[in-house]
Amino acid sequence: MPRFVERFGLDGKKALVTGASKGMGVEICAVLADAGADIVAVARDKEGLAQTKALVEKAGRRCLTVEADMATVEGPRHAAKVALDAWGTIDILVNNAGIARVSPILEHSAEDWDLVMAVNLRAPFLMAQALAPKMIEQRRGKIINISSQTSAVALVDHAAYQASKNGLNALGKCMTIEWAQYNIQINAICPTVVMTPMGQQVWGAPEKGDPMKAKIPAGRFLESIEVADSVLFLASDASNMITGETLFLDGGYCSA
Repeated sequence: MPRFVERFGLDGKKALVTGASKGMGVEICAVLADAGADIVAVARDKEGLAQTKALVEKAGRRCLTVEADMATVEGPRHAAKVALDAWGTIDILVNNAGIARVSPILEHSAEDWDLVMAVNLRAPFLMAQALAPKMIEQRRGKIINISSQTSAVALVDHAAYQASKNGLNALGKCMTIEWAQYNIQINAICPTVVMTPMGQQVWGAPEKGDPMKAKIPAGRFLESIEVADSVLFLASDASNMITGETLFLDGGYCSA
């Protein structure tokens, strides 16, 4: 086997991915499984999880599915407990689950604000809090937070979403200074618009999507596979000295 395959491979590793029933989550599970990882797929959608399980098992890897609601306190804790009870440890945590509630600040409800913060920020905190002790014990782990380019550049009507993603980046840096000594790497991936179901909902209409696309020097939106490939790099040994970082997949948006 070529040495680069070993550095980028995940043979024998166990990965937990939230938001694993659709969009980027499915692609992330498939790519990590192709690289050799067994997958714990977490989401609310039972049917979507079954499809993810089939993809992972087609790649020859094990897949444990867990139905859990990331908007609740008990959801992340339940998912982590099921994973640890079944497999003993998780080597790679991908906090992918996320939601957006889009409206002007003056019209944004407190309920929508709290929901966005619960899924996008509190759930990653709770997942990491539950899984990190075993990573610390084995002195090895990867935590990859799916953030957003909105953590660097403001978007109209995205106040709650942007605040949650800024918080997620800051949370990752706090984890880094506490856990780097245990050989745990924590990084954030900050994509531009990805045409997942959520991306389609917000940016699918030409009057919304075309002006946004025009601001991206690369001239296009992002593909889910491009996010998944970046997750693979950060999950592999090839990135062992990269921690506390934010990787922007934005086609040059933040440089324009």
